[in-house]
Amino acid sequence: MKTINYVLSGLGGQGILFMTKVFAATALEKGYNVLGAETHGMAQRGGSVVSHLRVGEARSSLVRAGAADFLISMDESEAYRYLPYLKKGGTLFANAPSKSFPDKRVAAYLKQHKIKAFAMEASKKAMDLGSPKSTNLAMVAFYSAFGLGPLNAEDLRGTVEKMSPAKVRETNLKIFDACHDAGKKIAAAG
Repeated sequence: MKTINYVLSGLGGQGILFMTKVFAATALEKGYNVLGAETHGMAQRGGSVVSHLRVGEARSSLVRAGAADFLISMDESEAYRYLPYLKKGGTLFANAPSKSFPDKRVAAYLKQHKIKAFAMEASKKAMDLGSPKSTNLAMVAFYSAFGLGPLNAEDLRGTVEKMSPAKVRETNLKIFDACHDAGKKIAAAG
């Protein structure tokens, strides 16, 4: 299998590292080689956090600019900040209002680089489902709805189920299922 590169971005406290663990554990469970690296800015103060995850036969843990297949961002501004990591034809998933995403100033860049961009208000979904701290799971589920890459929805959901402490497992799976369904509707639309 060729190497699939993920860049996950957001702000400190949003659960980027947990998201990375879910993707990495799922890939390992499926028998893939995994390399990853996390870079923390002022994470504890709401600063930028980015995580690189390489699934397949990678030799280094960092994703080069212009080489990421997927950018999954917990914050709209961070999605724009890390766009240069996406390769031509890559896919962006952002926690942002779908009606106003992407920003008009960024749309030309996306079109020029053939980048597909999808957004869902994951933080609002998680809040509505009673667990605002589960925005990261909402984004994992949203990504899983598109059937892209080597990690499918069933496998990712299984990892979430295994990794979730008993007291929040049911809530986490409810969020995963609801956000996967929301992603399916967005994927079907376009």
